Amino acid sequence: MSISIDLGQAIHALADALDLVGVDEVLHGKRAGLMALQCGRGLHLNDPELEDLFHVGLLHDCAVSSTTVHRRLVNELDWEGAEFHCVRGAEMLGQFPPLAHLAPVIRYHHTHWSVLRTLELPKSTAVLANLIYLVDRVDALATPYYDHDLLLIRHGIRDTIWKLGGSFFASDLVALFMELSDNEAFWLSLESRHLIRFIYERERQSRIIPISFPELRQLALLFAWVVDAKSPYTMEHSLGTARLARFLAERADLPVETCEKIEIAGLLHDLGKLRVPDEILEKPGALTREERALIQRHSFETYQILRGITGLEDITLWAAYHHETPDGRGYPFHRSGVELTVEMRIIAVADVFQALAQQRPYRKPLSPDQILEMLGTFVGQNRLDGNVVELVRQHLAASWQAAIGQGV
Repeated sequence: MSISIDLGQAIHALADALDLVGVDEVLHGKRAGLMALQCGRGLHLNDPELEDLFHVGLLHDCAVSSTTVHRRLVNELDWEGAEFHCVRGAEMLGQFPPLAHLAPVIRYHHTHWSVLRTLELPKSTAVLANLIYLVDRVDALATPYYDHDLLLIRHGIRDTIWKLGGSFFASDLVALFMELSDNEAFWLSLESRHLIRFIYERERQSRIIPISFPELRQLALLFAWVVDAKSPYTMEHSLGTARLARFLAERADLPVETCEKIEIAGLLHDLGKLRVPDEILEKPGALTREERALIQRHSFETYQILRGITGLEDITLWAAYHHETPDGRGYPFHRSGVELTVEMRIIAVADVFQALAQQRPYRKPLSPDQILEMLGTFVGQNRLDGNVVELVRQHLAASWQAAIGQGV
């Protein structure tokens, strides 16, 4: 299968997903991308180099899915352990060919210049990685003040960055930043309404490219790895759901291309959970009404992230409707009956099966027979599709293996 997607839109969608990790502070990657782009122009980079730099800014935290880690990254200037997400992010990006060339910049974007300049790296890689580090730290310093007037506190931020020249950051980059940030427009452009307009206009400049199914699957894996790394209790959930959904689609004799697309939808279905705080996902007891309301946002957030990618229209709906039910009492759209296609119903069953097969903070994994019993109960309540659950019953052992097997 080959599919044409807008790569720029896909990158923006991944950036949207990553920004959800901030819960209420959801523009970190976009501000880093904008500042990096402004500095890149000051370095006289050409257009392809500027596009790469902007994309690195958007994706530099692609391995950060924990709200706890995100809080540390925006609340502390420097801390031991920050480099872990750089290493993991480079590994993740390196496996998606259209973006693999950006991986070295991601790898070193928290490395101090005093160390970075001693490594055997191409100078361009070192400079761009250090530039991302600089704008990343500028945004961390500015984050507490975005609800106020940035112009009043910009001098304190500039002083901090100036003092770190030669140690954290290359002196030439600090000098460039000082020159650009002396302009009020530099800071005002970071305010939410101006930033969102810029991102919208930038996204319209992106390009449609054909990619193969393995490449699309690798892109979806990028998203899935971020989601599944969020908590020990979500580890492998997206991967297991995707495996089982494809297995059931094949047992239902759906076309090969449909089976492949169902697998992609399974990988992407829980993107919205990135906005759920870690402490809620890992809570050992019952959720409050407020906590449950936060959980119920996630499939709508998935829809909003994916709907902007041209070429993934059907996959978007299959992924976003995984909590809709035949009786119309699911969420968030309350679709029912014939509005729910077989692809949506398969992903819904795969999602429930895989979740029941996994350890959760409030229960142990259920056995295959226990899971089948619960699925039957949900069918009786008109919450899951009986025909899909019958496929599970006919292939229970293989369904279990698909749900819990290692890797995809």
